[in-house]
Amino acid sequence: MITIQGKGVSAGVGVGPLYFYRRATAEIKRYTVEDTDAEWHRFKGAQTGAIEQLGALAEQARKEAGDEAAMLFETHQMMAEDLDFEEAIEDRIVNQKMNAEAAVSDTSEQFAEMFASMDDAYMQARAADVKDVSQRILGILCGIVQGGIASDVPVLLCADDLAPSETIQLDKSKVLGFITAGGSGSSHTAILARTLGIPAIVGMGDALKPELEGRAAIADGSTGALVIDPDDDTRDRLLKKRDEQLRLQRLLETLKGQANVTKDGKTIRIYCNIGSPEDVHAVQVNDGGGIGLFRSEFLYLNTTDYPTEDQQFEAYKQVLSDMDGKEVIIRTLDIGADKQIGYFDLPKEDNPAMGMRALRICLTRPEIFKTQLRALFRASAFGKLGIMFPMVTSVWEVREAKRMCEEVRRELKNEGIPYSEDVQIGIMIETPAAAINSDRLAKEVDFFSIGTNDLTQYTLACDRQNNDLGRFYDPHHPAVLRLIRLVTENAHKNGICGELGADLTLTETFLAFGVDELSVTPRSVLPLRNAVRMTDTRESSERILSDLDSDYTAR
Repeated sequence: MITIQGKGVSAGVGVGPLYFYRRATAEIKRYTVEDTDAEWHRFKGAQTGAIEQLGALAEQARKEAGDEAAMLFETHQMMAEDLDFEEAIEDRIVNQKMNAEAAVSDTSEQFAEMFASMDDAYMQARAADVKDVSQRILGILCGIVQGGIASDVPVLLCADDLAPSETIQLDKSKVLGFITAGGSGSSHTAILARTLGIPAIVGMGDALKPELEGRAAIADGSTGALVIDPDDDTRDRLLKKRDEQLRLQRLLETLKGQANVTKDGKTIRIYCNIGSPEDVHAVQVNDGGGIGLFRSEFLYLNTTDYPTEDQQFEAYKQVLSDMDGKEVIIRTLDIGADKQIGYFDLPKEDNPAMGMRALRICLTRPEIFKTQLRALFRASAFGKLGIMFPMVTSVWEVREAKRMCEEVRRELKNEGIPYSEDVQIGIMIETPAAAINSDRLAKEVDFFSIGTNDLTQYTLACDRQNNDLGRFYDPHHPAVLRLIRLVTENAHKNGICGELGADLTLTETFLAFGVDELSVTPRSVLPLRNAVRMTDTRESSERILSDLDSDYTAR
């Protein structure tokens, strides 16, 4: 028996033979071209083909794994037609008389090295994206069909790492689990595995050797352990764990239609986070009570120019109509930091997470903000809408945003365009400034939504995109929990509700603080409902609150 330890990034137990991913490769031939125009047109044809393939993959990903997965391929489409990338290839073909394959290969290496050398962890990760896009173009130029799984039975799929285009094209009925030598908890493989509900382990390193192919193995996505040729006791233990997980999943299905009520009778709203109108189906299938966060930036990320008022209106209207009267909270534009959009022409910043992002962009570019607000208020006539402003730090920002809402209402009324008079206005509490000032902010709005990822990042001075920080980035840190408690208390004192994204290990803590609503991914609704129904806030409150005064040790 051999046990290799990696990092578990998607829970579950996979049992089956090890199989190493077959990646189609070709030797890049190099030669001097005489007809550079013809060679340039060869590249352009392959580029167009790659963009079309990526578009088809985006639609497939959207159907299988939702909008966040689809966005990976839409980002790759933009990379494939990036002007700097294209111009570097053109220079090699036209001026250096390289053949298209060599020009694409050399440009790929140049850009990948450029990204890899950057200080920002998010930008470093883009090196793999550049290589993936380039391999797709090269595959078309070389006439290669992408590889995959040539196995008649389901397998534990092993690889150095898997690009999103490789992962989404796999026959999922053949995949019992993902195991990669590289990668991290935020790698594309990990994200897609969690979305698809497939066990996954990353970071196995050199211990994951191709000669292990065909060996019987068990992968535990919770602990990160890969057991090869397990003995009888280990096999029985892990099979029992898998059976228990499947039993729990079947049990969770029986909770559909049940109330979200704690043992001591407190009702909690469980809403869903979505990224596009297509995600509404997942909310309905998983019995979500409403939408606590609709990320409107997908409308901006999926286009090469600013979306029009009518384009936005149709998207918001569709979600509100499909939710059939259930509450839908739409967050206004939240770009900047790790979400950059070329046509916004934002200045380069040394520390973008602290710079021009979210509401700051909206208040400094009112023409963009007003277009979105007009679309939102027009859509409010078709359902129960809440509008939420992200990245707030001061009362004056909220008042300015509300002033623009009033301005839009007046315009729509004068134009005879219908809208609801009952639109709730809320803010995201993501900065220590907003948390500490939440007593005053509560007087300005109808609800708070606590964004724990950014609140943790800004409170602990830890970049949430940096995988190397590990235990230093900890949402359980007492400083973070104290701020959450303060925000919840100030919300209740001023008669407003508070909502929160759910970490099941913190559900009991959040309920003890008095949080009214938990907003999660659609797949998390039933596990969260189960956690709520198992909690007695009367018994847990005193213990949890006293824990905030005890010594803290990182997990």
